[in-house]
Amino acid sequence: MKNYKESKKLIRSIKNYPKQGIIFRDITPLLENFEAFNACIDELTSRVEEISFNKIACIDARGFITGVACAMKLSKNFFLLRKKGKLPYKTYSEDYELEYGQATMEMHEDSIAKGDKVLILDDLLATGGTAIAALNLIKQAGGEVTGFATLINLPDLNGSKLLNKNGVKVFALFDFEGE
Repeated sequence: MKNYKESKKLIRSIKNYPKQGIIFRDITPLLENFEAFNACIDELTSRVEEISFNKIACIDARGFITGVACAMKLSKNFFLLRKKGKLPYKTYSEDYELEYGQATMEMHEDSIAKGDKVLILDDLLATGGTAIAALNLIKQAGGEVTGFATLINLPDLNGSKLLNKNGVKVFALFDFEGE
């Protein structure tokens, strides 16, 4: 699977998970296939090379996997954006809405310096709630978000439009129509 486009067929669509009416996009089979995952990381990193950034923000939890892989390939520093209560040091905190609930995201106060240019990385972009929370945390810390990269975009849920309205360019490998 040298062509990243072939990797899309490894992403499972599971209906009614984690609750009725949701279609969960399971990237586990993609992650378990080194050749396919590597092709996706190569493609994603080639797309974001056009923007200026010095750090990558990796969103809890599957965003850690794709984010760290991209950071290593691009020789960039990364930091973690975690669910509430998972970070041991002083944090910035941001409450946000998910497509099926509410949550709080945190980052260490010393993860970035004022003026750092940050690429946010996650595995999936849906309604944009998590992405906007990440954007707000980075702004709180004095950073600037220069892009958002993801394996999967769900365009019908308008997260990419929301990010674009907030001045953030979205880089997505695969679009899945529907929820």
